[in-house]
Formats: sequence, C-alpha cells, structure tokens
Amino acid sequence: MDTELDRPTVVRWRAAIFAIFLASGLSIATWASRVPAIKESLGIDKAQIGVILLGMGIASIVGISTSPAVLARTGARKGMLRTLLLVALGVLLIGLGADVLHSLPLVLVGLVLFGFGNGSVDVMMNVEATAVEQHQGTTILPVFHAFFSFGTVIGAGLGAGAAALGVSVALHAGVIALLIAVIAVVGVANVPNRAEALDPEDAGEKPPFRARLHAALEAWREPRTYALGVVMLGMSFAEGGANDWLALGVVEGHGAEPALGAAGLAVFSVAMTVVRLFGGPLVDRFGRVIVLRVLAVAAAGGILLFILAPSVPLVFVGAALWGIGASLGFPLGMSAAADDPAKAAARVSAAATIGYIAFLGGPPILGFISNHIGLLNTLFILVVLAAFSGLFSGAARPLRADEKVSAA
Repeated sequence: MDTELDRPTVVRWRAAIFAIFLASGLSIATWASRVPAIKESLGIDKAQIGVILLGMGIASIVGISTSPAVLARTGARKGMLRTLLLVALGVLLIGLGADVLHSLPLVLVGLVLFGFGNGSVDVMMNVEATAVEQHQGTTILPVFHAFFSFGTVIGAGLGAGAAALGVSVALHAGVIALLIAVIAVVGVANVPNRAEALDPEDAGEKPPFRARLHAALEAWREPRTYALGVVMLGMSFAEGGANDWLALGVVEGHGAEPALGAAGLAVFSVAMTVVRLFGGPLVDRFGRVIVLRVLAVAAAGGILLFILAPSVPLVFVGAALWGIGASLGFPLGMSAAADDPAKAAARVSAAATIGYIAFLGGPPILGFISNHIGLLNTLFILVVLAAFSGLFSGAARPLRADEKVSAA
C-alpha cells in the first residue's frame, strides 16, 4: 500500500516522475526543432506539414481519451513504460522516414505513434505526480510541469545544435529515442507498485477489467470533475493559445519585428516556468482557491493588456502577466482532483483529459476564428475563459475528510 512507502522509495519515485515529465518535453521539442530539416529532406510544402501535424494531433487526443482504459488494463507503471517506448519508437521512425528512407508515410506513422504515446503518458504521469504530491504533503505538481518545460528547452537547444552542426535528423532522432527508452525503463523501475494505480503484479489482486474500467470512468459522472475541468480548460486555452499565437500577435497585431515576436513568447514562457518552480509555497500558505482567483485575474488582465497595449514594452508586460496567470491552473486542478487518494487515478485522468484536449484543440479553433475577426480580437475569447476559470476555482477547495468517500 502507499502508506507503507519509506522516504528513500518516495524520493526515487519523485525523481523518476521528474525524469518522465522531462522526457515527454524533450520528445516534443526534438520533433519541433527539426521540422525545417524534415520539410527540406522530404521535399514537402506547408500544406503537407499541416496534414501530418493533424495526424499527430488526432493521435494525441485519442491517446488522452483512451488513457483511462489503458490505465485500467495495465496499471500506471506498465502503462507509462509501454507508452514511453511507443514515443521512442515514433521518434526513431520520424528520423528514419525523414533521412534514410525519405518516406512521408513513414514519418506520418512515426508521428501517430509519437502523438498517441505522448497523449497517453501525459495523463498517467500526472496521476503519478499527484500521488507523489499527496505523499510529500506540499504542493509540488507545478514543479513537475516545470520539468516538462525544461525538457522542451533542452530539446530545442539540442535540436538547434544538431542543425547547426549538420547532424542528420536520423542520427539526432535515434539518440533521443534511445535516451527516452532508457528514461522509460530506469524511471518506471523506480516507481512503486500502488494499488490505487492498479499496479500490483499479481493479476489475482485486481478486480476484473470491466470493473476497473468502470472505476476509471466513474469520475465522469461527478459534477466536481466538470467544475475543475472549467478551471483547467480556461488556463489550458490560455497556455496553448500563447504557445501558438502570441508571437504572431506581437508581429501581425502590433507591427513588431519577428525577433520581437519570439522574444514575447520567451517572456511568457519564462514567467510561467518561474511561477511553476516557486509558486508551491504560496499555494500552501494561501490555499488553492485564492491563488487560482488571483492568477485568473492576472491572466485576464495580461491578455487584455497584450491586446490593447499601445506600445511593444507594454505588450511584453502583458505577455509576462499572461504567463504568470496561466501557470498554475492546470497543475492545481489536477492536485484538487487527487484529494481523495482512493479515487485519485480516475479523477486525475478525467481532469487531465479535459485540460489536454483544450490545450491541443484550442489553438486550431482560435486560428479558424481569427481568419474571420482578426487575431487580436480572437484573443478576447481567452479573457472570457480566464474569467470563467477564476469563477469556478472554488471547485479546487480541498475535500474534507467526510467528502473523500462520497464527493461528487
């Protein structure tokens, strides 16, 4: 049982989940950093890049949506191992398809495996991270998400270095795939078996699969899941929208140079990462609800300032507030979903599914709308969603002891 874990086991467990978050971010940045080289090697245009990105996005959403079934079937440990190895295989196939076989279909297959694996492991690693947080007794989930950001930074840096040195996509992808596979095997070996995550090795210790799947899906019938989903949806839209549209908003909306667009996105990313690293003690002192409401105001105010700012320096201030405001909604929503350890896996899985689908699906929706009303006007939608996130933040109130059995 979880209560019997000693401190060294919990420390190894925490380090393993840190590494898995980092590996996920590393894989995504590896692909993104080599898109220009892949495009050139395959001789494809932007429309074809869009098609394979669509395939990856659909696979990611399928992976997220089916993760409760994977979790019920295999448990979190085996599920993370298998899906991370799927990510590694996908990265390897992308490299081979791009440089060795020059095959667009093989690259697409790699991206589908990569997208499905990352979508599924995202949910399961968050289930594990919330469990670590419960053991530690302090707010640490935002730090796990900061490690994902570290992975993207490392991956982008390695990708830029590989491109500058003329390293082939196949070699680069092969090395990263091997690294992800090693992290998967070593990391999962240090994750303890937990009955709450359906991990026990002896099949006789588990109820039938149908019963486990029923338990995994039970959270979808609880109103609190959807209230937390609103909190996470608003901030996921804000984060995903910034990642894809903030730089373009600086350039096209405010007439700045492309370099300033990239700098604006960097300001957003740094602000968000800093709060994720150091915001935990604030949550422990003031509580989730107050912090979420303050951050919702910061996000809404920052996006408004970004839209309406008359000068580029104020645009950057808006980007910083936007990053600060969007930083903790997602991890704190999942912390709240994990308040009852006995039902944490199902509830975190459901909440994470809502958040990740919003994160992946939100930016394309914003892009479609912006074609009709303009990009900066479209960002007002994010202001409204951030406000709703703040209004629903009361759902993140910690459960009382008597609510942990029957909370709805």
